[in-house]
Amino acid sequence: TFKQILGAVIQSSTSGDWFAEKAIDGNRGLQQLYTGCSSTHNQTNPWWRVALPHIYRVSRVVDTNRNDCCTEQLNGAEIRIGNSLENNGNNNPICAVIPAIPAGESYSYSCGGMEGRYVNLIIPGNMKILTLCEVEVFGKGICSTFL
Repeated sequence: TFKQILGAVIQSSTSGDWFAEKAIDGNRGLQQLYTGCSSTHNQTNPWWRVALPHIYRVSRVVDTNRNDCCTEQLNGAEIRIGNSLENNGNNNPICAVIPAIPAGESYSYSCGGMEGRYVNLIIPGNMKILTLCEVEVFGKGICSTFL
């Protein structure tokens, strides 16, 4: 069985009190506006990353979009999974690209057992903001030497 995995999180910048941790707090951010989501500043290639406790085979990643405004702040985000921290983990292989998620919706992206310790979301481009209300990573731990 696949279980949800939690780990340490970081993002490229933090807008106000929209901390990276809010994307894994178990609250999809839909009950109260402006309280349950993470967000970066407006910048080039904004990203968010979770470092899993060890290497996992990731079956799927579920992303929840904000419910109030600015739903486009998730459009074009790449989900990347791997073991490298080169370029902050943003060079790892792509599991999926999020075209758009409607306000307040949660979409699941299958990653087919991609192996990695780091799960990144990055929006490539200039003048972008990455806002995540919840990121849920599901997978199985594997017996492997740490990289």
